[in-house]
Amino acid sequence: MLHAGYARSHEHNQLHIVGPADPEGLPALADEVMAFLPHRRITVHDEALGLLCVPALERAGYSHMTEVLMVHTGPVPEATAADVVERELGPDPHGPLRRAVTAQQRRWMPDADERTVHDLVERRTARRAGAEEVLFLAAHDDSGEVASWADLYLEPAAGIAQIEEVATAEPYLRRGHADAVLTAALRRAAAAGCGLRFLVADQDDWPLRWYGRRGFTAIGRAHAFSRF
Repeated sequence: MLHAGYARSHEHNQLHIVGPADPEGLPALADEVMAFLPHRRITVHDEALGLLCVPALERAGYSHMTEVLMVHTGPVPEATAADVVERELGPDPHGPLRRAVTAQQRRWMPDADERTVHDLVERRTARRAGAEEVLFLAAHDDSGEVASWADLYLEPAAGIAQIEEVATAEPYLRRGHADAVLTAALRRAAAAGCGLRFLVADQDDWPLRWYGRRGFTAIGRAHAFSRF
């Protein structure tokens, strides 16, 4: 997958390995395919193959992260009282969703240049092609500022929904905004007839346990490798 329009987005510029591969040959393959990019990113979707790739890719300077595939097996939660609506980036450079995501991106990556921040915010435009229906959900504070957000990808014909990038702006942490957004995503997915509802979480980060307490169960793992 390559998207030159968002060159700093690893999400849109990476190799996806979904079949047999030679671990020793992957660094050279990535260099060939991603030569115009400042980074390298390889995701191996087979759990066993991914583990076999760790030594070769670490020798080539890659860092390794395990991503956990989690399926929602709990009941669909009751609606919250929080105001969660569908938001677009829209044409306004100072719109509420863009403003919130940009500010938080700078908190996460204080040393990032403007091009990197731009690509990581604006790549949501490219995500529109990720499913039959794509919704950007946002919860707000009392003044209308976006406090938390998430992407929801719906394929009603297949009965599948994916929830991605549940995030909360740092000034609003631990106030229930992320719970409201996740609940809204699960309820919209169920209403669309999507019985299979899933997400991906970092195995070594705290959201894995947070999702587990909200009815998500780990069913598989992929391995992601990055080099800068």
